[in-house]
Amino acid sequence: MKKCSVGGQAVMEGVMMKAPGGIAMAVRDSKGRIVLDYKEFQTKAQKGTFYGLPIVRGVVAFVESLTIGMNTLTRSAELIGDPIDEEPTRFELWLSEKLGKSVEKVVMGLAVILAVALSVGLFFLLPQFISSLIFRGSAAASATKCLVEGLVRLCIFIGYIFFCASVKDIKRVFMYHGAEHKTIACYEADDPLTPKCAMKHSRLHPRCGTNYLFLVMAVSIVFFAVVGWNESLWLRLLSRIVFLPLVAGISYEVLKLAAKYENIFTKIIRAPGMALQYITTREPTADMLEVAIASFNLAMSEPKEAMEAVRRNREETDAGDKAETAEAPAGQA
Repeated sequence: MKKCSVGGQAVMEGVMMKAPGGIAMAVRDSKGRIVLDYKEFQTKAQKGTFYGLPIVRGVVAFVESLTIGMNTLTRSAELIGDPIDEEPTRFELWLSEKLGKSVEKVVMGLAVILAVALSVGLFFLLPQFISSLIFRGSAAASATKCLVEGLVRLCIFIGYIFFCASVKDIKRVFMYHGAEHKTIACYEADDPLTPKCAMKHSRLHPRCGTNYLFLVMAVSIVFFAVVGWNESLWLRLLSRIVFLPLVAGISYEVLKLAAKYENIFTKIIRAPGMALQYITTREPTADMLEVAIASFNLAMSEPKEAMEAVRRNREETDAGDKAETAEAPAGQA
């Protein structure tokens, strides 16, 4: 098995693949065509620099992943070309005018803000509130309280994943997530990158973001048990948010270690996250694998070649749109 440094993410009707030199994306647009997008990218966590130090690089990767994830989701919606069905609200139109952005970008921006607020509420505020109720007036040890708080957060996280898996639109995203994993696994097995070959490989992968999120939850239980319990809910909440980057950095190092080696210890570390991938991934269709492979090949290209491929793809797409427009009057006649 060969290793590659490409990591990916499922987006709306497509897959994003991030290589050391750039970020590639392929989506299936509303007309069934594969549309490509690419931009050069260099992580700040370079070897030999402060940002490349252990743990620090994990914090950098965590922040970059959040930023890239939000941007690629927005960009994938644009590439699909499927207009918003509902009429924009007066507030959205007002924001669009004041910010000088399209209504689509305003809607996506509001969705991101709501998602962040939901994440803070679900995974930080709610566990603090529940654990405060459990230990109201209790003389339990600080470490015990922190461990219970962490377990409550973990249960909420797993419940949230199950809920997402039950939503119809999210199921398609999970199928593209599976396509992303199968494509990378196919490459690492040195098999031909075709939908037929990729379909034979596992949809689970040790470097998956699901593994990382579970490790963040697990490491936070131990970390905050050491930090201790504060009787003030709001001070406790603040400490959890402030220390989150450090927890993410430590979790990143654990993930890299577990993905690098193959022994009983690393298998135990990976096991819970790998099990959760049975929920966060679904078996993809052949056309989904075709999209994932297109994204992977674009990511593995040199930046100049990738930009040229995107240019040709856009020219072909534009030519197809013009041809359809020119044929429309004749068809109507």
